[in-house]
Amino acid sequence: MALIKQIVEITTMNLRNVPQRWGTSMVIVVGIAGVVGVLVSILAMGEGFRATLAGTGGEDRAIVLREGATTELTSGLSREAADLVAAAPGIARGADGRPLASPELGVVADLAKGGTVANASMRGVTPAAFAVRPEVRIVEGRMFESGPRELIVGRGAAAQFDDLGVGRRIAFRDSDWTVVGVFEAGGGAHESELWGDADTVQSAFRRNGYSSMTVVLETPGDTGPLTEAIAADPRLTLKVETLADFYRKQSQALTTLINVVGYFVAIIMAIGAVFGALNTMYAAIGTRQREIATLRAIGFGGLPVVVSVMVEAIALALLGGVLGGLAAWAIFNGYTVSTLGAGFSQVAFDFRVTGSLLAHGLLWALLIGLVGGLVPALRAARLPVTTALRTS
Repeated sequence: MALIKQIVEITTMNLRNVPQRWGTSMVIVVGIAGVVGVLVSILAMGEGFRATLAGTGGEDRAIVLREGATTELTSGLSREAADLVAAAPGIARGADGRPLASPELGVVADLAKGGTVANASMRGVTPAAFAVRPEVRIVEGRMFESGPRELIVGRGAAAQFDDLGVGRRIAFRDSDWTVVGVFEAGGGAHESELWGDADTVQSAFRRNGYSSMTVVLETPGDTGPLTEAIAADPRLTLKVETLADFYRKQSQALTTLINVVGYFVAIIMAIGAVFGALNTMYAAIGTRQREIATLRAIGFGGLPVVVSVMVEAIALALLGGVLGGLAAWAIFNGYTVSTLGAGFSQVAFDFRVTGSLLAHGLLWALLIGLVGGLVPALRAARLPVTTALRTS
């Protein structure tokens, strides 16, 4: 009990004296706030991109691609193949008895963006696309018509590219297209796309078939019946995977790169923050040598001194972690950016500063505080009483 009392008393005294050393203590707080803020912000970018693609489809839907293709742009399905897949088992049917299967053509259109030209993902669809994706809804304007070169654009695409408002005309593929509507798609990657009638898009881009087919599975997550039917038909060289798996693979490369960059930058900054904490705690101990020596002379042990210094370092580190996390949340949470996604087209997504990322940042702050406070704490406990009294 005496040891615990000593720890409480000396730790309380140290924390009360922090305001008197606020100038030097801010070195720890600001340094760690920078580490946590940068780390959380960069990881929030990867989390936002991953969540956007993950929100594009789940286990209840599957995508059919050419065998060996990794993206829709590298895939191809003939009209005959699309009809054969639609008639295969394992695909759910709508209220009208028709299979919920949507053959689609994915292409890239060059659009103006901030004075430059960027790639936009364009999708040619049939009416079945809206039965397969009930989350897609028009929020402004109207649906495109078959025949005329009309488009509906995702909310993210409308925000990222120039001149995509309803009623605007855009030129690409040697013709003009009219934007007739804006749609939402549950926050998924489709909101970064332009949609038009499949036959019209095929004609404009001189294509005869489709890129992929999206289907609703009879049993969520079970692609077995459809896969077996495709494998048994020698006319088909296709593969099937759930949309959840497909978009998970699409996001994996970029999120891994973002995480690697984020941790690399954070480690470099953390090393600087540790040295800052070391210098600050050494300076604090240097100005308190007489105080520490007096406490040791009247019976306080070395362990309470170590604990008091460690608690002070950790408290300052956690304060920096909280400030860094709050700054990342206030500045970046919900901030919309776009990047080159799968297939070399723009994908708009929001930064997502989640609770788990904030907790991760606080853990980093705690570790930096522990490392930065340990060596000075041990030095303070081992400092000879006579030497401390003489040099103070």
